[in-house]
Amino acid sequence: MELVHLDWLFSEEVTEQHPTSNTACLDILDRSMLSSICRQQSRLAAQRTRQTALRFRTVGASRTMIVPQAIAVGQKLPDAKFKYFDGEGQMRDITTEELCKGKKVVMFAVPGAFTPTCSLKHVPGFVDKADELKTKGVDTIACVSVNDAFVMAAWGKDLKAGDKVLMLADGNGQFTKALGVELDLVDKGLGLRSRRYSMLVDDQVVKVMNLEEGGAFTVSSAEDMLAALH
Repeated sequence: MELVHLDWLFSEEVTEQHPTSNTACLDILDRSMLSSICRQQSRLAAQRTRQTALRFRTVGASRTMIVPQAIAVGQKLPDAKFKYFDGEGQMRDITTEELCKGKKVVMFAVPGAFTPTCSLKHVPGFVDKADELKTKGVDTIACVSVNDAFVMAAWGKDLKAGDKVLMLADGNGQFTKALGVELDLVDKGLGLRSRRYSMLVDDQVVKVMNLEEGGAFTVSSAEDMLAALH
């Protein structure tokens, strides 16, 4: 339906022909047309419920960031492809389906490789608890970050992740965006990253989702995941 401008209703010509108040001129409009406009506005509003506008201040400026709705428990993982280095030092591709189909997988994400909290707490926690998680039926533990595969491989080696934690590079943020867990760190010179989280995926379906606010570290540890598996 094409929306029309209402300015003509309040022109001098119309006012002369209808000397009553300008408000009365609205009676000229067909009521069904007004009803249609209202319905269209309602539909547009409904479409926006999946996104929330978050206003925040930058130095000397104000801008709006759109925070998408994150994936929820019970939903299937989106299609995405990661890169990683295998035990032979070869770069490989792996899709979410290849990683999770018919398996129980713990995936956790960090805002960035070699960053303090991620390096000192988050990843080491999953490395230390890897055996315990696997006794609970977990097949694979994977760390995801919006970094390239070379950085992820070097970081994994530095943290002695070995075969305990698979270091997955979501280099272009494809998976992160599809999950709706983007973290805007442009102001810090880090571009688009991922919010911190840990999730349990069973046969490609999310069973547990521990999503942090921004880069906080309060609910997404290996201990939190172990507690969820009891």
